[in-house]
Amino acid sequence: MLLEPAAYPEFGVLDAAVARRDWAGCRAALDAASPSGRTVLLQAAAESPDLEEWLRRLLQADPWDSTAAALLGMHLTKVGWRIRSSATAEHVSADQFRQFREWLRRAEAVLIDAAARAPHDPAVWAARLTTARGLQVDLAEIRRRHDRMVAADPHHLPGQRQYLQSLCPKWYGSWPQAHAFAHEAMTAAPPGAPQGSLVAEAHIEQWLDLGGEYKRAATAHLVGARDSLHDAANRSIWHPAFRRDPGWVSAASAFAMVFAQAGDQQSAARVFAMLGPLASRWPWSYYDEHDELVVIRRYRRRSASALTGGGR
Repeated sequence: MLLEPAAYPEFGVLDAAVARRDWAGCRAALDAASPSGRTVLLQAAAESPDLEEWLRRLLQADPWDSTAAALLGMHLTKVGWRIRSSATAEHVSADQFRQFREWLRRAEAVLIDAAARAPHDPAVWAARLTTARGLQVDLAEIRRRHDRMVAADPHHLPGQRQYLQSLCPKWYGSWPQAHAFAHEAMTAAPPGAPQGSLVAEAHIEQWLDLGGEYKRAATAHLVGARDSLHDAANRSIWHPAFRRDPGWVSAASAFAMVFAQAGDQQSAARVFAMLGPLASRWPWSYYDEHDELVVIRRYRRRSASALTGGGR
């Protein structure tokens, strides 16, 4: 099984260019992508180790290179989040929080300068939506950053996903706010755009909040959302105009998971068939297991027989 981002040929080209510190090669790969695809590729490249010194040299030579700034900001943010870990706040030490905020402040400094120099670069604003949560800025400022991103690219899925997180109750919002945003983003996007996956993601977040895999209330919520989920899939991943741009695997995976948890195994099987050998760690990383591939294979097996079975 091939995991995102290796599922995208564009990432292989970018990853090789990053490894040899070939910025011209990086820019060629990134500049050829769609705005959302570019941000997805930047987010993936930001996982590479020891990028800071190289990227700071690039920015010293050209402070107006917002691509280098976005990559550096994302990289510093990811270093900080790794230190913090994905644990709930009560299981994060004071020293972890201190280091986490220090790395995010460094990222924010880079991104503030980039936003001033290149306000029309959506990747910069998407990155600032991530730092906003970690630095605990208020929702009004998060909305401002989202609005600036939308002005740069109206349907910028990577940033919309970050904004959706801020609208969940675990951060600053409420379920009505989160679901309303997801639906509005979907209906505002062109037919076949991946924004329908935001609807699936909002339901996944609420499912998790209700207790996840083994809680009846969580399952009942998704069963009640089936019509909404089918509408979202028909508008996005099942639409003839849906494109396989970087990021599409996680968008489809959100539907595979949410259909499987809703008991709609035939629809889950349809999405798994669409994915073929491709997969993403998210959202399967939400399961309390160490290996997402084990979880994915289990749910693929459960849904496989539904391809020729009855039911919706």
